[in-house]
Amino acid sequence: MAAQTWVEHTLYVRTALLQTLSTLQDAETGQRGFLLTGDETFLEPFRNAERTIGERWATLERNVSDNEMQKQRLDRLRSVAAERLGSLRKRIQERQVAPDAPLTDGLKIGKRLMNEARSVIAEMLAEEERLLTTRNAEMRWTVTLTQIGVAGALLSAALLGWATLKDRQRQVAELQTANVALRIALKQAAEESEQRERVESQLRQAQKMQAVGQLTGGLAHDFNNMLAVIVGCLNLLKRKMARGEIDKDSLIDKAMECVDRAAALTHRLLAFSRQQPLAPQTVDANKLVGGMAEMIRRTLGESINVETVLASGVWRIHVDPNQLESAILNLAVNARDAMNDEGKVTIETSNAYIDDNYAREHAEVKEGQYVLVAVSDSGTGMPPEIIAKAFEPFFTTKGPGKGTGLGLSQVFGFVKQSGGHIKIYSEIGQGTTVKIYLPRFVGEGEVAGPRREPSAAGMAFRGSPQTLILVVEDEDRMRSVAVAMVQDLGYSVLAAASAVEALALINANPDIDLLFTDIVMPDMNGRALAEEALRRRPDLKIVFTTGFSRNAVIHNGVLDRGVNFLPKPFSIEQLAQKVSAVLGVMETT
Repeated sequence: MAAQTWVEHTLYVRTALLQTLSTLQDAETGQRGFLLTGDETFLEPFRNAERTIGERWATLERNVSDNEMQKQRLDRLRSVAAERLGSLRKRIQERQVAPDAPLTDGLKIGKRLMNEARSVIAEMLAEEERLLTTRNAEMRWTVTLTQIGVAGALLSAALLGWATLKDRQRQVAELQTANVALRIALKQAAEESEQRERVESQLRQAQKMQAVGQLTGGLAHDFNNMLAVIVGCLNLLKRKMARGEIDKDSLIDKAMECVDRAAALTHRLLAFSRQQPLAPQTVDANKLVGGMAEMIRRTLGESINVETVLASGVWRIHVDPNQLESAILNLAVNARDAMNDEGKVTIETSNAYIDDNYAREHAEVKEGQYVLVAVSDSGTGMPPEIIAKAFEPFFTTKGPGKGTGLGLSQVFGFVKQSGGHIKIYSEIGQGTTVKIYLPRFVGEGEVAGPRREPSAAGMAFRGSPQTLILVVEDEDRMRSVAVAMVQDLGYSVLAAASAVEALALINANPDIDLLFTDIVMPDMNGRALAEEALRRRPDLKIVFTTGFSRNAVIHNGVLDRGVNFLPKPFSIEQLAQKVSAVLGVMETT
């Protein structure tokens, strides 16, 4: 083997030994992270070590096959590493079987094995260092001999030529050594990059767990408060009824208010997680903002001056108009609160373009044409540290009872789910502007009209007993309540606990007018049931319901076209409006 090749060979063995030690340390770190947290994502370094350690041994075995002492040391190292990985694996399996068992990691044994592994690796590195010194000397001697031979051959021609050739030979040798060092350095840099990525991945996971903990804590707090009110009202109502007292409306209203708040909370959480069901339509932002301006003025109160600045020629967008209205209203209410109920709120629309430089500097932002909807206030402004946390769920600067901390996170989730971008600009003492960028829509589609205000006649609505509705729900209590609600609206009702039972009822009752079905059911889901029912009864009306955000009629957060959907939980008024709309009948009292 040429001297230069021997140098490269020695450097390669040194790198492989250091990588082997790093692999064992990563495995140990991953196991400890899993033992401390119970989170199996920390096991990735351990599993990677098990996958790659065999390849490490094969590489080292090939490269030390010419050195008997190094082969013996490698056998020792392989034995120690196998014992250490075995002890790590055993403790992981014990933790998986009994998560609450005390942590007895066998630290003394583990430390002894790792120290022994480091000692063997140190011996092998020392041997390779000795070999490197020897082989470098051999390479220099080889170069020198070459120089002497060439010089002798050319000495008769010219001393100057000999000197030039000697210098060239030296440059070649230096270049060869530099190339070897560069290759080794690049390999080490790649290994270090992989290690950094592993550490960053673990850090991101830890941050994610912290965010989940914050979210869970806020959610539990809000739900416990609402459940406490509901339970208290029901207990008091039960006692009043036992005593024959009739003044129970206020208790019912308080309980219903908490139910509505709980439902709104779940919708906001779905919005933040980008899983709320959207029904996008072609929207003219100017018409939408102009149409809701009066409602915003009524909501904010007379002390707030509301101004709309609508640019001409604003492009169309493809979003859920109800959710966009909700987002604008959320921002307007936040703006009012930032001004202590006195000041000016400005809502603007315009066309905008996000360039490539801006897109690269902001996550999940694409270059292109957008419609901008901005909400500004003349309040006190926000410092940078508050802006950085503004979109976090349950983060609020408002006092107790004045906000859930979910308003901005809901807006953020809706904008991201719609493929847009949201940015806060604020200066202390000057006010705040929240800018929503929604992608320009260039397809065909009728522009959505103004939203119809919900009817207040749900409690007094009476359907026709000649209309027969089939309710399909696998959960017994939910099915019982849904049947009672449909009956109370005046319709005739059949009920089924499964899709198979529902199809049998459809075959036996050709006069069924509407199928009201849950989506998430065992064996056959609601979508499959509806398709089979329509195959048998093409004129059958269908209404779907579910509390699960990812289901057979919602894909990528968007409700399938032409689907009639009523999300759980729903009130009797919402049920009345949906059923009457699908049946094509007018509400009557």
